[in-house]
Amino acid sequence: MSHPRPFRFGVMAATAPSGAEWVDTARKAESLGYSALLMPDHFGNQLAPIAALSTAAAVTESLRVGTLVFANDFRHPSVLAKEAATLDLLSDGRLEVGVGAGWMTDDYSSTGIAHDRAGIRIDRMIESIEVLRGLWGDGEFSFDGDHYTITNMDGLPKPVQDGGPPLVVGGGGKRVLSTAARLADIVGVNPNVGEGVVGPEAIASMSADATEEKLGWVRDAAGDRFADIEISILKFVTIVTDAREAVAEKVGGGMGMDAETILASPHTMVGSAEQIAEELVEQRERWQGSYVTVQSDALESFAPVVAALAGT
Repeated sequence: MSHPRPFRFGVMAATAPSGAEWVDTARKAESLGYSALLMPDHFGNQLAPIAALSTAAAVTESLRVGTLVFANDFRHPSVLAKEAATLDLLSDGRLEVGVGAGWMTDDYSSTGIAHDRAGIRIDRMIESIEVLRGLWGDGEFSFDGDHYTITNMDGLPKPVQDGGPPLVVGGGGKRVLSTAARLADIVGVNPNVGEGVVGPEAIASMSADATEEKLGWVRDAAGDRFADIEISILKFVTIVTDAREAVAEKVGGGMGMDAETILASPHTMVGSAEQIAEELVEQRERWQGSYVTVQSDALESFAPVVAALAGT
C-alpha cells in the first residue's frame, strides 16, 4: 500500500546545562530546518518536558514542540489535558502530544509509583487518550472508565489546533502499535522495550525484519485510516561519516549486532549525508517512515540531510 508523505524531521533533546544553551538548541533546530523539538519523559537526568518545551516554543516562531512520549502513569489525563492545551495556545498551535504507557523500570522503582503489569498500563493509556480528546473538544465532557472518572468537566483553555494537538503513540509491541493505529495521528514504530530496559530484546527488535512485522500490525489495525497516519521512526544512532563500513562495524560491536544489521536497521544511520538521504528515501518507500527524528548529538551533522529532504 502506497503511503507517500513529505519528509519532516525532529530532534530529540533532553537536557542542557543552562537556560541559554537550551534556548540555543531550540533556535538552532529551527534555523537548520527541523520541524520539531521533541523530549522524552523520565525521572533521570533530563529537563521536565512542559517547562522546557514552553521555553523552546517561546523563543522560536515555527518550530513545533512535543514529547516522545509523556509517560501516562506520571500524570492524570485531566491535568495533562490542561497543561497541553495551555502550551498549544501559547505556542499558537505548535504542540504534538506523545502519550505512552510508561516502560522504564527505573522510573517506577526510584519514585515508588506503582508499576502495574503492561496490560493494565496500556488499558490506562487508552482511557487517557479518550479523556484528552474529550477535554480538548467543545463543551463539557464526562467519562466513566475503569481507571478514570471525569464528570461534566469543560477542559479550558481549549487548544488552538482543531480537535487538539496531534496525538503520537509509539511502541514496539503488537497491542500498543495496534492501539496507535486505531487512535493516534502519528504512529511511532519503535524497538520493543517490554523488558523495562534497553536490553537484548529491544536491540533485537531494531532489525529490518522486526520493523516489517510492526508495520504489518499497524496496517492491519488501521484499515482504511492508514493513509491518514503519519509514521514516525526514531533514530537512536546517527553518524555522518565517509567511513561507513568501519564505523558501522564499530557501532554494531557495541550493540551486539553485525555491521550489515546496523546498516539495515531503520533505527540507526551510518554513512555520508548522501548515503543516508538515499536510505531514508528507500525506507520511506518500504516502511512509510516520513517523520524522522534524530538525537541531539546529530543536530548539526545531520543538517545537510534535512536540507536535502525536508518537504520532499
